[in-house]
Amino acid sequence: MTATGRTENSTADPNTARTREGGPRRPPGPEEGAPSHAGLRTAAPDTTAKQADGRVLVFSRTAGFRHDSIPEGIAAIEDLGAKNGFTVDATEDPTAFRQGNLNQYDAVVFLSTTGDVLDTNQQRAFEHYISQGGGYVGVHAAADTEYDWPFYGGLAGAYFESHPQIQPAAIGVEDRAHPATAHLGPVWERTDEWYNYRTNPREHAHVLATLDETSYTGGSMGEDHPISWCQEYEGGRAFYTGLGHTKESYAEPEFLGHLLGGIRYATGAARADCRPETGYEPLFDGTGTDGWKQAGPGQFTLEDGTLTSTGGMGLLWYEGREFGSYSLKLDWRMAGDDNSGVFVGFPASDDPWSAVDSGYEVQIDATDAEDRTTGSVYTFQAADIEARDAALNPPGEWNTYEIRVEGERLRVFLNGVLVNDFRNEDPERSLQGHIGLQNHGDEDEVSFRNIRVKELPAPPDEGGN
Repeated sequence: MTATGRTENSTADPNTARTREGGPRRPPGPEEGAPSHAGLRTAAPDTTAKQADGRVLVFSRTAGFRHDSIPEGIAAIEDLGAKNGFTVDATEDPTAFRQGNLNQYDAVVFLSTTGDVLDTNQQRAFEHYISQGGGYVGVHAAADTEYDWPFYGGLAGAYFESHPQIQPAAIGVEDRAHPATAHLGPVWERTDEWYNYRTNPREHAHVLATLDETSYTGGSMGEDHPISWCQEYEGGRAFYTGLGHTKESYAEPEFLGHLLGGIRYATGAARADCRPETGYEPLFDGTGTDGWKQAGPGQFTLEDGTLTSTGGMGLLWYEGREFGSYSLKLDWRMAGDDNSGVFVGFPASDDPWSAVDSGYEVQIDATDAEDRTTGSVYTFQAADIEARDAALNPPGEWNTYEIRVEGERLRVFLNGVLVNDFRNEDPERSLQGHIGLQNHGDEDEVSFRNIRVKELPAPPDEGGN
């Protein structure tokens, strides 16, 4: 599929616009409750692969300051659409915001909009669109838009406050699994106009990247300065990036990958865990394996902040301490049809089979039986296959597990979606114990990043377990 040419001052009426070739919009997952594995070096993603079908509306109306990079931004998104299989319409006509028209789009991009750009009826139509599973992408000055519309403020995540002059700065990439940031290294250095925001979105949105205020002048938010985030909001999906002020941004491969990943998330073409995340401590932060120990043959190699399995069957387990009630989060990627798993609830041992015999494995495997494939508690309980398949990104792309253990209850969330709810009823086993990563064998290549944990209160009926 190729993108349409942009439609200036057009309502993009569905009766006259090109027929959408993609499938229906994927509904959002429930709230809580390119296969080539071409090395782990940091690199811009392949922005030429056909990754998604669908239709995107780019809206760039301004009622305040107008960025001279808007034409470059529109052209860049059109090019991303042409190379990645989604159609792009562009407009500055607010009458495009009506229910019958918006329904044809998988996401709407607010490209450096400023001021009050929609009237009350248009706002209501957009609210309805989001409530029905629509996607929102906010770029740069989208945060300088519609200050008197609370719904929009919540959707965007935070409003613009101020900015210093254009200058280089360092961005800390917190989430290296989200499609907007998975291609980046832990630190991303670039030049842009760096926004300060009136509030910090961390409590209600999932922060993807933050600014290091020691790397430039004029920051006013301190040590925690989010610059890109995502969230599920009122039934839809939202992605915002504060980047993209300059014309040059739209020729940078890394920024284009960032923008493409945000669009893919917002359209539902790629899944990610965008729930707010606070209170976690790192068990593996990408710099070393202190506290971890290899049991059995094989190993995990460490490159670009990523552990990758080789050989086996062995187990890299966290020796530092046992865990009782906790939330364990980690990012993982299969190169192809590979096999690995995350073990919980096993005793300290130099024998990897101890974890198999005494613990529980949350499986990673693309094609085995239902109780032995991704999301299952291996051989004990299959995942909810329909929910799992809807949430799962394919081999070559990153996924996020949350393994939540509360007493003898274990829940598995895949990219923020609950896919398994298991209870241990075996008196000879317990979910309390150590955690570990399996390196399954010579033919299996599975990678892990950003392993973190948060202790949870013990359930009242579980005593101290």
